[in-house]
Amino acid sequence: MIFQRAAIREFTHTAAGVFVALFAILMTTQLIRLLGDAAGGKLASEAVIALLGFRAISYLPVLLSLTVFIAVLMTLSRWYRDSEMVVWLASGIPLTSWVVPVLKFSVPPVVVIALLSLLLAPWANWKSETYRQTMNQRDDVARVSPGAFNESSSADRVFFVESVAGEDGKVKNVFISSIQQGRLGVMATAQGHTETMGNGDRFLVLDRGRRYEGTAGTAEYRVMEFDRYFVRIETKEARGFEDSPRTKSLSDLLRDPQPAHLAELLWRIGLPLAALNLAVLAIPLAFVNPRAGRANNLIFALLTYMIYSNLLSVSQAWVAQGKLRFEIGIWAVHVGMFALLVVLFYRRQNPLAWGRLRWR
Repeated sequence: MIFQRAAIREFTHTAAGVFVALFAILMTTQLIRLLGDAAGGKLASEAVIALLGFRAISYLPVLLSLTVFIAVLMTLSRWYRDSEMVVWLASGIPLTSWVVPVLKFSVPPVVVIALLSLLLAPWANWKSETYRQTMNQRDDVARVSPGAFNESSSADRVFFVESVAGEDGKVKNVFISSIQQGRLGVMATAQGHTETMGNGDRFLVLDRGRRYEGTAGTAEYRVMEFDRYFVRIETKEARGFEDSPRTKSLSDLLRDPQPAHLAELLWRIGLPLAALNLAVLAIPLAFVNPRAGRANNLIFALLTYMIYSNLLSVSQAWVAQGKLRFEIGIWAVHVGMFALLVVLFYRRQNPLAWGRLRWR
């Protein structure tokens, strides 16, 4: 039918614009956080792009769900505002007829959301946590960000390195401030490199520099020149990867149905179901009375989305804590929102009957 083709076409165009805007906001905020970690020496600069890609994949299910909901809501709200919906309704087309084009538009994104939520997002979370674990186990020199002051992992030394060159760990224009036995020591040299001893200990070797040593608050300082100065590099013990339900594959969750794994499974299955429910729920929520303004329905739609998302999170937490059975939590929220959907459809299609029912 004509109205179905027109609706699907406008849903698609609106969804493309909404997705680009939301994706740009998400990538900008995540990039700022990752660059901040890289500037502070907590993250290697070469890992920023990879982690940004993994985070994009992990956030895509929620992003696509919100995109579908907003696209249907904005399109139908515009039709109400421009009186196009009035024309269709006056032509004998009921409000329930919009369920078919909405489903035709939303089913492909929902399938993508299901694939991302069940398969790709856990893999992206696992890769991201692996990168993070690797970065956390780096030694002090590997944490140094050239051109910035960086604190050691034990918080007793401050490094400044102007540049790092070569695979042998050569550094140029090094500044190190440390406190040893209550005395402040400052070392400065034009160059240095890293060395690994026979027992596995690693040292930063400073070549031909000066050390200034004294007690803070007094004028007693000593100046020493050295040809080579060895600074032991603190390393963290290698630890195994700390697995979590977010990083486990679907088969691992099904193989070990403990409460935490069932809660994660509830969340992954709930995302595509919520996206489908929200897409249809946007039809009655999109109603706009031109005489009353258009802000009320948008606020109510936003609150509905937030409540739905929070209820999913609460159900997940209760299943993980053993307060709610998985068999109940997997459908309770979705059935409740579907009941709200039926009530809203009835209210929009039978406003007079709804008014009499409300005043009884």
